[in-house]
Amino acid sequence: MGHTTRIIKIGGFGAVKPVMIGGTFPVLIQTMWKDRLSFSDITGSTGEETLSRIKALGDMGCGLLRFAVPDKESAEVLGTLASMTSMPLVADIHFDHTLALRCLDFPIAKIRINPGNIGSREKVKQVLAKAASQGVPIRIGVNGGSLPQDLRRALAEGRLDRAGALVEAAERELEFFREFDFQQVLVSMKASSVADTIKANRLLAERTDVPLHIGVTEAGPLIPGVVRNTLALHALLGEGIGDTIRVSLSDTMEKEVIAGKEILGNLGEDIGKKGARKGVTLVSCPRCGRNSFDTHDFTERWQNRLYAINQDLTIAVMGCAVNGPEEARHADLGITGLGDKVFLFRQGKMVRTIAADAADAAFGEELEGLYHGEGKGKK
Repeated sequence: MGHTTRIIKIGGFGAVKPVMIGGTFPVLIQTMWKDRLSFSDITGSTGEETLSRIKALGDMGCGLLRFAVPDKESAEVLGTLASMTSMPLVADIHFDHTLALRCLDFPIAKIRINPGNIGSREKVKQVLAKAASQGVPIRIGVNGGSLPQDLRRALAEGRLDRAGALVEAAERELEFFREFDFQQVLVSMKASSVADTIKANRLLAERTDVPLHIGVTEAGPLIPGVVRNTLALHALLGEGIGDTIRVSLSDTMEKEVIAGKEILGNLGEDIGKKGARKGVTLVSCPRCGRNSFDTHDFTERWQNRLYAINQDLTIAVMGCAVNGPEEARHADLGITGLGDKVFLFRQGKMVRTIAADAADAAFGEELEGLYHGEGKGKK
């Protein structure tokens, strides 16, 4: 099965790098900034930290970064930030269409609006007119909390199920966009239910060539959120449905990106040309009473850097001799503990033996050498 969608260009003006969504382009991973922005977040040393974190998210595989814009200050701050980074930034607008209009004065790459709560059609039309003149795409975001009143009644009375109501709301908005001849549009229909998310996106994919942003919303903390999103995304992406994803978690942006990258990477050929970019496969043991090396702490420290490597590598973090080189013999680089020592190995062969407190430095050296096609090979 497959679902071929129209191609949408996002960004590509000023310093903002262009990204392509739809067609046979790879599925794009996005995340959303977790906190409200203020001008103090983009100035001085704090501003440098903000830009550094945005760059790190991009290196890890995030292609699009969304920010909530709840008020005028947020719009000004985001607009200023958009001119400071090459990452395409998305303004997420609810309730006040004038915030979308103000964001469009800046190099914002995409606007997300929820027509169910943005106001009258005339207000939406103003946003469409300005976005069209600037060449900025719009994502129609539909969710159960902002359905039109008649669809809420139909849902309450059992005349529509939630998936059907989401699709009906999306189709109404798409019809309005067609009337205005606005083609640069994407749609998301998100529910906290896996089944509703799958059903709604399957239904709409049968009826339109508009690119779809998919994911389970309000999916919960790390473990439940990853499980629910994996189930929904595996089903949809395996059928060729979905052009961009967000793994929504009550956790960090970095973990959302890592989860998305793992889902795409492990789907592999199931999604054909829409597969993920190259990257690291991180293998780590769960730890037990035999451990002489804290795999949990080490993995937590290193995972963001490892997932930023754009090269096919298998990295193993093992806790003892049982799970050490033999269990992970295939790893391009591995680390394991034995007594008060730590061993580094490549393809099952020991290359270094160091004290535990030197593990991070030695691992970093070996990783750097491996990444550049070398290897220190010290003992």
